[in-house]
This record gives sequence, structure tokens and C-alpha cells, in this order.
Amino acid sequence: MFSKSKINEPGAKPEGSSPAPAAPSSAAPVAPSAPASDFKASALKAKPPASILSSDLHVSGNMKTTGDIQVEGTVEGDIRAHLLTIGESATIKGEVTADDVVINGRIVGRVRGLKVRLTATARVEGDIIHKTIAIESGAHFEGSVQRQDDPLNPGKAAAKPAAAPAQG
Repeated sequence: MFSKSKINEPGAKPEGSSPAPAAPSSAAPVAPSAPASDFKASALKAKPPASILSSDLHVSGNMKTTGDIQVEGTVEGDIRAHLLTIGESATIKGEVTADDVVINGRIVGRVRGLKVRLTATARVEGDIIHKTIAIESGAHFEGSVQRQDDPLNPGKAAAKPAAAPAQG
């Protein structure tokens, strides 16, 4: 099974062949490929694909995940995700909260995100609380925009001074 043959060494010829002078090689040495076990380990660590809610799907209720969601249908409820993509045909009625929010469709409700992007086809009716925001030309937006360092945590909203009770 194993031998001390020099078949696999550069410039070596199989036994029984006539020796020929070796030409100088200008090619750089080739690094050994990664073992198959390394490939399996890295494949398991790969990020799972986004969950896709198709355009004919209507969801009533809240959704929460640490992964990614792409909505093409209608959702009546709040959504919490890592990356949330709202498709052009999608309608969300509720609060959306995500690290990254890409809006191509319609949202009626509050948007909270570290990075919020309204594309040219976006339609947002509600407030946007963000760390960074991008609004493309053509996007429709009705509401207020507020920048916060931690927009994902509603408890850390800027405290408004309490109104003094009316005296009469």
C-alpha cells in the first residue's frame, strides 16, 4: 500500500521509465488543498438562507427570528429579524425591527433599524427610528425620522420632559 517510491516528488518518473533531464521550474509551489473535514466544518457554519414569505401568503400575527426574512406577501403584525427585506409587492401593517431594513414595498407602522434603506418603490406611513438611513429618490414617506444610537431598544428612547399638570 505505501512505498518509499519517489513517484509523487517533483521531477520524479515512475519506475521503469527512462530518466530525462528536469527542466527548471518557474512555477510557484502549490499549497495543499484543504482536507475534506475542513470543508464540512465551514459548510456547517455558513449562514442559512433568508426565510421567504411568498406574494400569495397572508400572515396575521407577530414574527420573530435572529435570521433573515424576505417578505413578498402581506403581514398584519410586528416583525423582528436580523435582515428584513420588504419586497415591492409586500404590505406590512405593524412595527418592524431589524438590524438592517430594506424597504421596497409598503409599511404602515413604525420602523426601527440600525440601517434603514427606502428604495425608489418604498411606501412608508409611520415613524422611522434609525442609526443610519438612506432614502432613494422616488420613495414615499409620511412620518417622522429620529436618529438614535440604539434604535432597536425602545426603552432607551429619549425621555421627554413630563408636562406640568394644568392648574385652574
